[in-house]
Amino acid sequence: MGTRQPGDQTDPLTRQVQLLVRQVGHWENPRWAAGGGRRASEFHQLVQYVADLGAAAEGRPVRPVPRLRLDTALPDQLRVVAADLVRASPEPATLEPAAAAVRRLRDQL
Repeated sequence: MGTRQPGDQTDPLTRQVQLLVRQVGHWENPRWAAGGGRRASEFHQLVQYVADLGAAAEGRPVRPVPRLRLDTALPDQLRVVAADLVRASPEPATLEPAAAAVRRLRDQL
């Protein structure tokens, strides 16, 4: 198991999440809804992916992440599930694909 702490600036997942949240954190609902809601849907899929990795790292069952009424909550949901994953101290082989998934979404948006 790793020894990183949640929010550790050297953690690639935490860093990628911070960059993505800075990129979209100011978006209002119309911007999330652009493209038929594709942005919000893809972001929520990322949140679910990171939450699933966190569940596996903690040895608990996967549960669906609720889709909240306002898409403006998506960055906060990502921060929470990413912090949970880092807190579980998984092997880097778990954090690296999560960081790459966040980076891919950043590039798409």
